[in-house]
Parts: sequence; C-alpha cells; structure tokens
Amino acid sequence: MTTTLDRTEPRDLAAEPPVRLSLTPRTTLAGQLDGAWWPYSRDLEAELPALAAALEAPWGRVTRVTVNPARWPVVPHTVAACGRVLHVGWFTEQDPDKLILLSYTIGRWDLLVVPPETAPAAAARLMTAAAIPGSVLTAGVLMANEAVIGRGARDARRREAAWEDEGGACMTTFGEPFGRSALPLSANGWR
Repeated sequence: MTTTLDRTEPRDLAAEPPVRLSLTPRTTLAGQLDGAWWPYSRDLEAELPALAAALEAPWGRVTRVTVNPARWPVVPHTVAACGRVLHVGWFTEQDPDKLILLSYTIGRWDLLVVPPETAPAAAARLMTAAAIPGSVLTAGVLMANEAVIGRGARDARRREAAWEDEGGACMTTFGEPFGRSALPLSANGWR
C-alpha cells in the first residue's frame, strides 16, 4: 500500500468548523422563519463571518444583521466578513431567539438562533422545525416548545432512574415510587 502526502500547501490544523445551518427549501410557501443557525459561541464577531460566507451561495450577499442584545453579550457595530463590512444592529423589540439578515438586492431572511449550549438532539429538533416551509411558528414559540419537550425528557430520565434505584418498584402517576406497603397483598400474604 502506498500513501501520498501533498506537502505543497500547509495544512491548517485549526480549521474552522462547518457552519451549523438549516435553511427552508425554496418554495412559494412563506413562513415565519427561513431556517435556523446554531452558532458555536455567543461571540457575534467570531460567528457572523462564517454565517455570511455560508449564505452567500444560496441567498446572496448579506449586508446587514439585526439581533436582540438579550442573547449576545457584545453586539459590535460592524464585523469584517468575506472581505467586506457587515453592519450589525440591535433592537430590544426583536424576538431574542431570532437573527434577521438583510441584503440590498435579495431581501430579508429570519433565522432561529439555537443557543450554543443546546444539546445536539434538541438542536436537531429546533433546526428541523425552523426549516419547515410555510410554518407559522415563531422563533419564540419553537424555543418554548423545546423547553417543554426538554423538561419532559428530563422528567422521563428521572422516573427511569427512580425505577432502577427502587428495583422496579411501582410508581405513582406523578413519577414517585410507591412505598413497599402500598402494594396490595394477596389473601395468603404473598405479593
């Protein structure tokens, strides 16, 4: 077996990770969102250049971005992206879970911003839901729904752990184990 190495170009070991992006397919169905973006951090200056570069081919040149400052610790006025300047604005009236992208020639796109600390399964659900064509669900509604789903999953794990800890004991409808005396005894005293 022969292995060939190309040493003409230096390898970038710290290559940027791919942009985690889910876009609504092009259709005539207009929805509340045009997709979802799952950044790696809450640093807009570090995250926006990769997003703008990833969107240039399918959507065109992004010139402006607006965010709600509630989710971003620092909102810079401009960000260098793709050899140009991307203007960033903030509005407290804007949904905090949404990013708005603007272009002079193409128009406007609204993306759900999945928080960087979100678990991969939850992020996958959110990104899929945000990319459904014609969906009437807003970014805030999707995040609230995911909070309920996440709480249900945590409760299920807690109930399963209690089941295992109790050796398979019976559970109340509220997920609490019954005491040993709560189980009915048969006529001969055996369980």
